Order: sequence, then C-alpha cells, then structure tokens
Amino acid sequence: MQNRNKIVEDLSQLMTNAMGVAQGAREEAETAIKSMMDRWLADRDFVTREEFDAVRAMAQKAREENDVLKARLDAMERKKK
Repeated sequence: MQNRNKIVEDLSQLMTNAMGVAQGAREEAETAIKSMMDRWLADRDFVTREEFDAVRAMAQKAREENDVLKARLDAMERKKK
C-alpha cells in the first residue's frame, strides 16, 4: 500500500512540475509575441493615441474658426446688398 502511495506522490509531483514548466513556457511565448507585435507596429508608422487626439483637436478648432469667419463674410455680404 505504501508503494502505491509513493507512486501517487511521485505522479502528483511530476504533474505539478509539468504544470510549472507549461506556465513558464506560456509566459515566455506571450512575452515573445508581445515583443514581435510591438516591433511590427513600430515599423508601420502608426500614430499614437495622443498624436491622433492632438490633430483631432486642431481640426475641430480650425472648423470652429472657419465657421466664425464664414459668418463674418455672410454678414459683410448682407450689408453690401
């Protein structure tokens, strides 16, 4: 009976070690994939979120300024008539 318990303990230890190795391999694979993705994205000249938001804010401000100028021009045209 003790021989059987020893086999179960050894098998349990083997499974525990295998799970640890699998977990380590998973983490290593995730790190490698993330690194590859970061390099790929960096090579594509994508803009960052901050750059996109800055340009969007500039475009919004330009639109607002254009609306103000258009209103002034329309008012000047109405005065001419």
